[in-house]
This record gives sequence, C-alpha cells and structure tokens, in this order.
Amino acid sequence: MPPLTGFSDNPFRTRDDLATAALALLRPLTRHFSSSCARIRLPVSTGAHFDEGAAQLEGFVRPLWAVASLLQFQSSSSENNSSDGNLNEAIEEVVRPWIEGFTAGTDPDHPEYWGSIGETEHQRMVEAEVISYALLCAPERLFHSRDDKTRRNITSWLRGINGRPMPNNNWRWFRVFVNLALIKVCGVPAAEVLDEMNADLQLLDSFYLSDGWSGDGPWLTTEEEEQEAAEFERTRRRDAIGKGRQVDYYSGSFAIQFSQLLYVKFAEDLDPKRAERYRQQARDFGASFWTYFDSDGAAIPFGRSLTYRFSCGAFFAALAVSPIPDMPWQLSRPGQVKGFLLRHLRWWASRSNDIFHSDGTLNIGWLYPNMFMCEDYNSPQSPYWCLKTLIAVSLAQNDEFWSAEEEDYPYLREARLVPAPRQIVSNHPASNHHFCLSPAQFVAWPMKATQAKYSKFEYSSTFAFSVPTGPLIQQMAPDCTLALSRDGAETWAVKWKCSEPTFPDVSVKTKAGIFQVQAASVRWYPWGDRGVEVHTTLIPPTDMWPGWHVRVHRVKINTAIRSLHTVEGGFASPSRCSRDGTRLPEIKRLSQDLKVGSSEGVLETSDSILMLSVAGATGLSSGLTTDSASYTTKAEALKPDANTNLAHQRTLIPVITRDVERDIQANEEFVFVTRVFAISATANGNRRVGVTLEDGWEDRPLVVLSGCNGANSDDECIILPS
Repeated sequence: MPPLTGFSDNPFRTRDDLATAALALLRPLTRHFSSSCARIRLPVSTGAHFDEGAAQLEGFVRPLWAVASLLQFQSSSSENNSSDGNLNEAIEEVVRPWIEGFTAGTDPDHPEYWGSIGETEHQRMVEAEVISYALLCAPERLFHSRDDKTRRNITSWLRGINGRPMPNNNWRWFRVFVNLALIKVCGVPAAEVLDEMNADLQLLDSFYLSDGWSGDGPWLTTEEEEQEAAEFERTRRRDAIGKGRQVDYYSGSFAIQFSQLLYVKFAEDLDPKRAERYRQQARDFGASFWTYFDSDGAAIPFGRSLTYRFSCGAFFAALAVSPIPDMPWQLSRPGQVKGFLLRHLRWWASRSNDIFHSDGTLNIGWLYPNMFMCEDYNSPQSPYWCLKTLIAVSLAQNDEFWSAEEEDYPYLREARLVPAPRQIVSNHPASNHHFCLSPAQFVAWPMKATQAKYSKFEYSSTFAFSVPTGPLIQQMAPDCTLALSRDGAETWAVKWKCSEPTFPDVSVKTKAGIFQVQAASVRWYPWGDRGVEVHTTLIPPTDMWPGWHVRVHRVKINTAIRSLHTVEGGFASPSRCSRDGTRLPEIKRLSQDLKVGSSEGVLETSDSILMLSVAGATGLSSGLTTDSASYTTKAEALKPDANTNLAHQRTLIPVITRDVERDIQANEEFVFVTRVFAISATANGNRRVGVTLEDGWEDRPLVVLSGCNGANSDDECIILPS
C-alpha cells in the first residue's frame, strides 16, 4: 500500500509540520462523508460488536481530536498575525464538513441523527468524549456561532449520557468530559451535573495504584483471587467474568493520564484540589512512562487497542498542551517533551507504508493490516483515536513548546522496575534491545488474544509480539511464552491468570565480586484445576551479559499426569530474506564478519537456536540443570501462521521443546532454565555496541541454583535461590 504524502514524508519538527500531518490524515476521510456530513463510513466491510450507526459516528467523531486542534491553530494564528495563510485556508477547506455535520448528527428528526446515548457499553458514550473535547477546544466555531436549535440539540444529545450505567473502567472519563463541556460551553448549571461528575471521578480515582499509574478498572486483590479459587471448588466452573490486573496504554496515553492532564487544563477552576493531585500523578507517571520509548521514538507494543498506533505517545501531546511544573528531569523542559512526541511521530512516519488503505485512510493493524490482532470493538473507523497525538498543534506558534529546541533522549542505564504495571523495562546501553519483562498482568473479561496481549513474559519495541490464529501450536505463535500440554501435545495452555508477582534480588557473580540484580517472580497455573503449577523467574540483562536475559521455570506436578510437553518461545522475527523473499538459509557456524541486521540465516544446535534477519538477532539457549536427564530437549525454528506477528507478516520463532514422555506422579518437580538472546538492528536509531555478534552469542550466562555444584568457585554466573 502507498505511503501517505504529508505524513509518511513529514519531518515532524515544527508546528506547521504537525498541521500538515493532521490535514494529510483528514483529507482522505472527506470523500467518505454522508450527504449531510454527520457520518463517515470507510468502504471496508468489517464490523464491530456495536451497530453500524455508531461505527459511522466513530468515523465522524474521532477525527475531531485533530479538527478541533486545527481550529485552535487557526485562531491562534489569527491572534498573533502569523503568516500561516496557506495552511489556514487548507484547514478551513478540510474541516468544514465536520463543522456542518454537528447540525444533522444531533437533530433527532434528521435521517443522519447519531442516535441517542443508550445503555451500558454503548459506543456513543465513547465518542461523546471527543465531541466534548472539541467543544472545549473550539467553542466559538462548534457551538456559540450556531443557531439556537443546533445548540439545544448538541446540549440535549450530550445530556443523554447522564443517568446511564457505564463500565467500571476508563469509560467514566467520557462522561466527566461531557459534563465538563455541558458546564463550560453549553451553559448547563453546574449543580445539575456535578453529582454525577463527582461520582465518576471518585470511581476513577479508586483505580489508582502507585507512582502515577492507574489500572484500567478495579484491581483483583489476592484475597479475591483465593475467593475465586474457592468458588471454583464449589461450582466446578471458572467461566465467570471477574476482575483482572491490567495496566496498559489506557492507563496513560489512550485514556486515563491523557484525560487527567486535559482535566487539569479545562477544570482547574472547578476542582483545584483534584487538579493538583493529578499534577503530582503526572509527575510520578512521567518518571517511568518515558522508559517505554526508545531513543528513536519506538514504543513497546503491549496490551489492547494497538490499532490506535501513534496514540501510544499521546501522553506527551497532552503534557505539551497542559504543561506541568516540576516534572521529573527527563520531561522537565518543553524541549524534552517535544523530543518524545516528535520522535514517536517520526518513527511512525518512517514505518507507515503499510498502515494506509489505497485511498489514504488508516487500516486496522499495527505495522500492516491485521484483523487477528484487533478487538471486537474495532470498526473500520476506529484507528482514528490515534489523532489524540496531534493535539499539540493547538498550541500557538509563540508557545514555549514550539520555540524550544528539541532535546535528546535520556538513556536508560540499567533495567528498571516499574512497580504499578508489574514490569521491568530494559534498554541496556551495552547492547541494543528495548523491551520489558512482564510477569503478571491479565485481563479477565472476554477479549480476543488476551493472553498474547497481556500475559507473555516479554514485550519488545523491535520484535513485536504475535497473536494466535487457532489452537494448534503453530497457530498459537508462542513467542515470549511457555506453552504446556498434558494430553500428548494435542492441546496447549499458556500463562493467563496468575498471582501477584514478587521482585526478589538475584546474585550475579563476576570476577569483580557478587552483585544483586532485581528479578521478577510469579506463580501461575496453566489449567484451572491447578494440577500443574509453575513458578517463573525472569532475570533482566546485566552488565556481564547485556544481550541476554534469563527465564527459570519451576514446574510442580500436583496431580498425576501421563506426560508433559512444553514449547518455549523467544522473540519472533522475519522468516524471509530481504533481498528476494526466499527462506532464511541455514548457517553452519558464526564468524566475526556476521553483522546484526545485514546477515540473515538460522543457526541450530541440539540445545540452542539463533535467527538472523533484517530486524536483528534473536535466539534461545537451554540452560542445563541437575534434572535435565529426566526430559528430552530440542531447539528449533518454529514457523507460525502468517500474519500472527504485529510487525512482520511472515516470521519464525526460536523455540525450545522439552518432553517428559512417561507417567508423572504428583509432587514431582522440573526446573527449566532458558537463556534468551536478542539484539535489535533498528532500535535506538541503529545503536551499535562494541561486542561482535559472535562474541555476544557465545558468551552465555551460566545459571546455577544456590547450594548446587553446577559452577566452580571461579565461574561467573547467576545464582538463584534453590
């Protein structure tokens, strides 16, 4: 599919660049307006769980993140006598249908009426927030200059959200902004809506975890987890929808932190105490959120709704339009915030060839069209939530954000625990791989590919994760996870619901002494009957082995089974040669002239597998343990279904299989040690390090259990408690 002129070739350096990008993204939509401009329907025949009218409302409303900001761009250019004449004319031409569409869309007697805001999980509730932002951002053009009937209709449509049941998650922000717009723009007396507004805010505040982070909904406590287990013993059923433990981009850029920053901007006079609390939460959140982006602007894809793409960086746009004093040093100056926002947009522009349909509209997917990874609530128009990231265009040309010089990325020197999302982020300066260890998140309600989106061990900004297409092991695409089977490898289970993690210190012994490294440990059960129990420990890269991290699985058999089979995957990467599309060739041995990113091939041994592609190098090596004789081990390149990976259509996954092909009695235990290798060819602006690929691959961490004789006193190793 072709790139999009104005976005794909955009340098993303200036305010005008952002305006040009916004116009480029909006223009292709204009040919898909309904006759009265109240709806947009892309010519793609896929559906979402909600009605077609709501889907077409999405098409009209989601672009308003950019439309309203461009109207503010116009206003500030006029006030400052800016020489933006050509841009302002282009803006007026492009945004006119959206301004007109409000009239028909809010008129109950018009054929293009949007429909009233209905019962729980009604998609119109979601879109109401964007309309409210637009009214707050450009009240004169979108509300005050209209005739009395249209103003009454807009007000009446928005008021329909009050008194309705809503999900207990980030959706409550949608009603908060509706009521804020009703007060600030539509002239509704505050006393009429403040009670509902405050109730929603109190619920949203209850999602707060720590360090500025909030969960996307109520958090499952350890006590509730045990109650669910007891309920299973009573009912013999585990299909009830309960609470989960999810902290993803909805907690930051997609919804909660983004909304909190806009609330500070628009509602400080109404709610000064909460606004001040949100300022502090923004400071705390910013101190760790920046680590989810590398120095080239790449975000770590993780969680749901990733078809919103560059909305991953919307927190930085919100921070630009609602600046917070005394932010942590990485975001303390406008030039630093500017760097994070513009680097992220440039990363997407340089990788945007396959994210557009042939008519220039956005498709569903991450780096290419992909229906396997989308959600049940993604209509063809849904991806335009990404336009949140362009709201910085509303800032005046003389704003400090635009006058400041863009500042460089503040490197992450060592692996860093981010406690609220239960993740350890790593971007070791002696290697080149930006990723996070994620031991213990899960979503409990029905969602496609939920385990892939939340429950894998690692998520990488280069080697994006894979989603399943079916139940067979090739269809499951088990990258960055451990799949287990107890029925002869016919069906498989991977990590989903799990315990709260712990973050113990692990000893790393080098010639210079013994050092402590913070690891992550979690208990999980592949099957709900708890017949098999797994304790997984994840150890991040260290100064001694910066290209490696380690997984240790202690597998305890609680109920006798006839056999146990496991498949453990590393990071997926392209399976085809970049030059001619042929399969990656077999490599017999490594040599000093092999280079990350330019060498391609697969190197297999009995207990290790290394894959080289244009994306980089990924591999696994089995760490032998004292009980390794009780099972067989094999390393190989697994070929999953096409289009399972978010970044690459055709991939291979390095895997290690372990098979216990005998009757296994209760209380038997196995220890699996897996060393995971990854070096990116593209992360951090193609950062290069001193060590060669051959040396990095051959120098593998030795892992021993304390008290075992697996290492001599002089061996450099990672020591785990037994």
